Amino acid sequence: MKRLTGKTALVSGASRGIGAAIARRLAAEGASVAVTARTLHAADSAIDGSLDETVSAIRAGGGNAQAFAADLADAGQDRHALIATVAEQLGPVDILVNNAAANFYQPLEAVSPKRFAIAVEVNLHAPLALTQAVVPGMRARGAGWILNISSVTAALPRHPPSAGTSGPLLYVATKAALERATAALAEELHPMGIAVNALSPQAGVRTAAAEQYYQLPDEAVEPVETMAAAALVLCSGDPASATGRITRSLEFLVETGAPVHTLEGDALLDGWQPEDIPASRLASPEASTDESSLRAAAD
Repeated sequence: MKRLTGKTALVSGASRGIGAAIARRLAAEGASVAVTARTLHAADSAIDGSLDETVSAIRAGGGNAQAFAADLADAGQDRHALIATVAEQLGPVDILVNNAAANFYQPLEAVSPKRFAIAVEVNLHAPLALTQAVVPGMRARGAGWILNISSVTAALPRHPPSAGTSGPLLYVATKAALERATAALAEELHPMGIAVNALSPQAGVRTAAAEQYYQLPDEAVEPVETMAAAALVLCSGDPASATGRITRSLEFLVETGAPVHTLEGDALLDGWQPEDIPASRLASPEASTDESSLRAAAD
């Protein structure tokens, strides 16, 4: 039996990129997957990817998925109602993956109040509000898994500041806050059997949104499947022990020895098994090569 059979997962920002990959990988392991984002249909966005396409890919592989269009930048949106709707149509949420993200590369003096509010809403308040909505059900069932997708840019720099670097302030600040909230929630929810972890890409991931902003050299890239593989482990481990982790994809895979499969789960991904990943790949990448730091259109 597949490891997530009987479980229901909700993945935000799942119209494309990392969110869509995680949704497909969880579905391949038997979970019924609810996917949410702004882009329901392909015609709704200039960037490739939509919830319809993610659902179609999951169903084509024999999985179960349903789309729930929602704008997590809308502070007035009822997140409890979203969770209730998912529960009515797919089952109570056992796994929550907070992947949706917003970023605006501007110096602080140029950031408008609207953009400030959107960054905080999408990157911090929405994940916490969705967590608040799923916890009662998880507590009643005695188990649950919450995974927050973060960024390596949330970590403090290991070198002196570089002159002239500006723009990612709101993104890195909100992601750092999300990581600290992850650690606090892991402690709070541990007695309830609920795991709370945070996962970042180790390097850049070539997604449709990311490629609009920059081109990465091969040595600074990891495939989306490595993020999906690490997410699967963190969404299926024993909540008693596999919780409170703030980790990065490749180092986590090397540490755990977890295999990296295709998103369909039917084959191993050549060249990206834990034993294939050299130590040089585990070095901290610069902010400019972190795909997640440029996901202004992540959903």
